[in-house]
Amino acid sequence: MNKIFAVGDVQGCAPSLKALLKKLPKKSKMIFLGDLVNRGPNSLGALRQLKALQESGRAECILGNHDLHLLAIDAGIRKLKPLDTVAPILKAPDRKELIHWVRNRPLALSNGKVLAVHAGVLPQWDLEQTIECAHEVEKVLRSKSYKTFLASMYGNTPSKWSNSLKGHDRLRVITNALTRMRFCTPTGRMEFDSKEGLESGPKGFIPWFKVPKRKTQDAVIYFGHWSTLGLLRDQNVVGLDTGCVWGGKLTAMEISATNRDMKKSQIIQVAGYDHPLRV
Repeated sequence: MNKIFAVGDVQGCAPSLKALLKKLPKKSKMIFLGDLVNRGPNSLGALRQLKALQESGRAECILGNHDLHLLAIDAGIRKLKPLDTVAPILKAPDRKELIHWVRNRPLALSNGKVLAVHAGVLPQWDLEQTIECAHEVEKVLRSKSYKTFLASMYGNTPSKWSNSLKGHDRLRVITNALTRMRFCTPTGRMEFDSKEGLESGPKGFIPWFKVPKRKTQDAVIYFGHWSTLGLLRDQNVVGLDTGCVWGGKLTAMEISATNRDMKKSQIIQVAGYDHPLRV
């Protein structure tokens, strides 16, 4: 059986991606955990490489907040920010094909035992509901009215999940949980300003994967998004954003279906991009 690796945030670091592919076993497959583009030196090159890997059957790529940001810029809903490095994508001859490909990527993946997301999972969601909620956003992104969704996507409210949520509020909560969340309360109220270590959340807020009785606690979850944690291996949880774009590393870890096997999983790392604005 070919090995499957989860890979942390690439963020446009095409040289690191190229180096990682050379070190991975030749027949291995990959799941990239979102933030495929932005901030790194070659977002266009990275996106083209990832698209080719997915179309060849070697990889699948989950969407992160930076990837959704790219879609919003392409749609004319958001403007480029000073640190953005996606402008070459917008000028590329294959822009239309690349954007279509991004729009058709998932926000979560699962085989029933392992779950891959970019940021986090709300404590009220079990594995099945997580995938169902991801599908709701995916369906809208792939529709002709996707720009309407992108225009309403931004914002921090509602900050808490309810099964009764509808329309843009419902989609916004799902998107924020899967692509932006780091901290929440035990009842699932999200907070988006804190970005440092596990103890940096406001009073009453804890890392989403530390919430007691979280309904996905029996699944092994691989996620990215939280670079200040580095490589994190907790009970049934693996964080793989090791700050590639900020002078850290790009990390791939062999996916395991149990916490016990996780401790023996192969880990492959390559040097990241020494961002000129790194502090």
